[in-house]
Amino acid sequence: MTVIAFVIGVALLVVGLAVSIALHELGHLIPAKRFGVRVGQYMIGFGRTLWSRRIGETEYGVKAIPLGGYISMAGMYPPSPAADGAADGAATDGKAGGGFFATMVQDARAVNDQTLDGDDGKHTFYELPVYKRVIIMLGGPVMNLLLAMVLFAIVFSGIGLQTATTTIASVNECVLPAGTTQTACTADDPASPAAAAGLRPGDVIVSVDGTAVQTFAEASAIIQAAPNRTLPIVVRRDGAEQTLQVTPMLAERQIAGPDGTAQTAEVGFVGMTATVEYVRQPLWDGPQAALAQTGQVAGVIWQLPVRVYDTAVDLFTGQSRDPNSPLSVVGAGRLAGEVAATDAPILNRVTSLLTILGSLNVALFVFNLVPLLPLDGGHVVVALWDGLRRAWAKLWRRPPPAPVDATKLVPVTFVVVVALIAMTVVLVAADLFNPVKLLGG
Repeated sequence: MTVIAFVIGVALLVVGLAVSIALHELGHLIPAKRFGVRVGQYMIGFGRTLWSRRIGETEYGVKAIPLGGYISMAGMYPPSPAADGAADGAATDGKAGGGFFATMVQDARAVNDQTLDGDDGKHTFYELPVYKRVIIMLGGPVMNLLLAMVLFAIVFSGIGLQTATTTIASVNECVLPAGTTQTACTADDPASPAAAAGLRPGDVIVSVDGTAVQTFAEASAIIQAAPNRTLPIVVRRDGAEQTLQVTPMLAERQIAGPDGTAQTAEVGFVGMTATVEYVRQPLWDGPQAALAQTGQVAGVIWQLPVRVYDTAVDLFTGQSRDPNSPLSVVGAGRLAGEVAATDAPILNRVTSLLTILGSLNVALFVFNLVPLLPLDGGHVVVALWDGLRRAWAKLWRRPPPAPVDATKLVPVTFVVVVALIAMTVVLVAADLFNPVKLLGG
């Protein structure tokens, strides 16, 4: 059953990733069509086409490798000089035969020119106003961010967060030293203050020392701050409220430090645990969590090359991998499989899988905004540069300049693609042979 659950977890992540990619490309497709750009293809995946169907001017399809997608818009770049009617039918720069990169530029122009066939200069991307081009290119990443917000909203508000409630789950019979391996009380162990005061499992804490509490954390904070001082605790038992007198003892216990990490400290202790339940949060908490995670990812994205290098070093030296190192799709799938195969309530596993998929969409949003071609952020920069040039010419009453020919950046794009492939290879290898062990595996 564990293997089956693992496979189901991986399959669910693959399906979720495919849906994320489909929505990303839909974020480009909808505004492109709305602005009148002819879209030749809408494809999910790369490689061999498994299925496709033409509806109107657009061919919709699914390809064999579900690691991305694309839409093919008419005139992503302006026509090549040859297509504009150069005298000898050849491009004025980037000629074939002028070197590897020059040939790549010429090939990119030839492919772009094919998308212009039959358009007569109409319905092309490069001729749109700058703001429309920016909207089209941002549509994909924004769709990923919106999907992340929806997924986090389902987790936070639909399912809820596991929260220690004010209902007492258990009461310790005695007080055991911190860090002990002892599991049973002996005659020499002192009775716990909670047991001595008469607290029982099922009691609902209403107030502590005259302060009303809504969560177990609020009650614990008051108790921890008052060692050796008798506190009145009002509890609801069998529908009626009653007041019990509890004197917390001073004991060493693990508490959360200012930075959220656990630390040992001497605090007031009574010896009771809380019932943990799923508590639904306000509807805006999920989107806020997605935005907070977006800021965190954006803050470290510039460190990606260094983090990938460190991951490669750990892989080849056999060192334990940093749990915060980046993951490939293989690593995310493996993590999803481990979550699905854990011995935990099904709702816990569903929550974890939705959180993984939401985090993956946040990463897609941030990564696609990196201002380098062929990423969406690179196309946004090209459009903004084109708009800046036009605004400058208008300011100085000069004729509008020719559209920016981004095919000249194909060599830079090639370098970026090679770097992305190299990073992917390193991360996939690390995820296979030196995986992140988040679940104690």
